[in-house]
Amino acid sequence: MAHRNFSVIDYFDRRTAGWQPLLSFRGTTQAEWQSWHTAALDKLLELLGDFPQPVDLAPEVIYAVEEDGLIRERVILDTEEFMSMPCVVLRPADMPANRQGRAIICSHGHGPYGKEPVAGNRSTPELRASIAMNHYNYGEEMARRGYLTICPDLRVFGERADGGNPFPGRDRCNVHFIRGAMLGIYTLTLNIWDMKCCVDYLQTRPEVDPERIGMMGLSQGGTMTTFTAAVEPRIKAADIIAYVNPWARFRGNNCGSQIVPNIFKYFDTHDIAGLIAPRPLLLEMGVHDTCFPIEAMLKGYEGVRRIYRAAGAEDRLWADVHPGEHAFAANLAYRFFDAYL
Repeated sequence: MAHRNFSVIDYFDRRTAGWQPLLSFRGTTQAEWQSWHTAALDKLLELLGDFPQPVDLAPEVIYAVEEDGLIRERVILDTEEFMSMPCVVLRPADMPANRQGRAIICSHGHGPYGKEPVAGNRSTPELRASIAMNHYNYGEEMARRGYLTICPDLRVFGERADGGNPFPGRDRCNVHFIRGAMLGIYTLTLNIWDMKCCVDYLQTRPEVDPERIGMMGLSQGGTMTTFTAAVEPRIKAADIIAYVNPWARFRGNNCGSQIVPNIFKYFDTHDIAGLIAPRPLLLEMGVHDTCFPIEAMLKGYEGVRRIYRAAGAEDRLWADVHPGEHAFAANLAYRFFDAYL
């Protein structure tokens, strides 16, 4: 038999070469976009599976301190039976409690420190290095721009990491993906639910206008921003930082917290991001990103752009192609959120 192959890497590369997901957007008109959007959103929600049953958030502010012009709060929310979520909430010290303020959910990436660098925690050399490497403190920076920001720990990260290394030599995300998949429960779905609970909480804050809530995140935070904004219309504007890279281009820089079964059968990443249309969307892409190559992210952007064009919303799709690495660029984000929130 010719062309024998023993490589599983090569096997999947060949299987995905030229693959066209079944529900990837192929239209050009607004009517085609509307029909696709309805069918695609229904299928995505089906793939995600059931969200948990809601419980009383029982928000608890453990402390609130003023630090260099910001109020820093440690807040704990209950998001479902058997699970709570720790967050850092930041806001300008002079932000009035008049229900007119703007808020942003700031999701962290796949790193060892969870929410802490995003919230500007510089208490250790490691945290300072993490902030410097990825310009990672966008939760803090957006608060300094006048927003109330909430920085939650995703499941299996930060304070939810079970001590940081419960499965030596293995990725916690992958272990818990397998555990959950046997029950039809997916960590990505649970994390989306937690982000929806963040929206619920923000809508109760006396400083926040319930109609002026956005979301942003780097890397896995970009995954979370993409999927959450796709299914949560209360997120009015989204900044996806270094994520929309075609599935076929992923080379080990993914995990069980960022997928659900059959996702690539039906969608590519640009389709998920395109479900955010016609709401405003910013994509940040670093020319020197070594996690997601710029050529792949630009391909993803073009897919999103086709969807926004068909939706009649191309003017609400922004792109920041910057000469940086796998990091928050901060070139357009401030102006973007100022314009749309």
